[in-house]
Amino acid sequence: MKRLNQAVNDYLVLRRGLGFKLPDYGACLRKFVSFLKKNRSSHITNKLAVEYATQCQDQKPVTQARTLGIIRGFARYRIGADPETQIPPVGLLRCRSQRARPHLYSEDEICRLLKAALAMKTTYQLQRHTYYCLFGLLAVTGMRLGEAMNLRPQDVDFSEGVITIRDGKFGKSRLVPVHPSTCAVLRDYAERRDKFLAGRPVTHFLMTGRGRKLDRPHLTKIFHNLSREVGIRKLGVRHGPRLHDFRHRFAIQTLLRWYRDREHVDRRMPILSTFLGHGSVRGTYWYLGSTPELMAAATKLIERRWKGVA
Repeated sequence: MKRLNQAVNDYLVLRRGLGFKLPDYGACLRKFVSFLKKNRSSHITNKLAVEYATQCQDQKPVTQARTLGIIRGFARYRIGADPETQIPPVGLLRCRSQRARPHLYSEDEICRLLKAALAMKTTYQLQRHTYYCLFGLLAVTGMRLGEAMNLRPQDVDFSEGVITIRDGKFGKSRLVPVHPSTCAVLRDYAERRDKFLAGRPVTHFLMTGRGRKLDRPHLTKIFHNLSREVGIRKLGVRHGPRLHDFRHRFAIQTLLRWYRDREHVDRRMPILSTFLGHGSVRGTYWYLGSTPELMAAATKLIERRWKGVA
């Protein structure tokens, strides 16, 4: 089993060296190796891989399929050193991958959420300004939550009005220009933060009142509570609008503006793709068919162009 554990380490080093982050792969594969040991097998087999992936009956089929997919990737790597390795075929665990239905925030909903963030009762005064700044930043830039949480103080250039996102998804870095009004809010927050945390190290742009980096689970809990408070999320309902939906709204609003201004959206799509940090334009095109309002705007533009040709 030492060889398998070492193979897991080598596999993760190789994949991460290629730019993949694989945050939960290590834990999954090490538990799988322990499962193989428990079943007295030193080789990866389809039978044991499926048994491991489906051992928790409470898990959703999509989660089980994802676990098997992680094992499949490792098996492809492992077979080079161990010819007895079996690679679980694609489709062995069938499931329908479903995208969460995004919520298109209205201006009023965003304003209510920001107002609630500033009014919330917290032990540390900085905390409410941190949430206010974070929610607003997600809404006006479309950046990912993790990207906002990982921003360093030096990543926000107030004089140029540019935010540098370093080592984002797919290991890419990019520049995100921001409006002067956004810059003013960020500058005000930075001054409050530095004054509140005077004498303590400021490791990230957005900090907790305890002088720490934001914690995603706690942040999500705060967001859910505030969303229910202002009526965006329904009480007692588990699912609802997410922080990630700010990103969806930004993309949709950008596309709607281009359509209404009669821009050539296809030509501008790479710009939006780069701005959002997508790996390819294909990921950005998903937004085109995700909202009825956007489809209606696209249809009207096509009709106007056809009338011009006729």
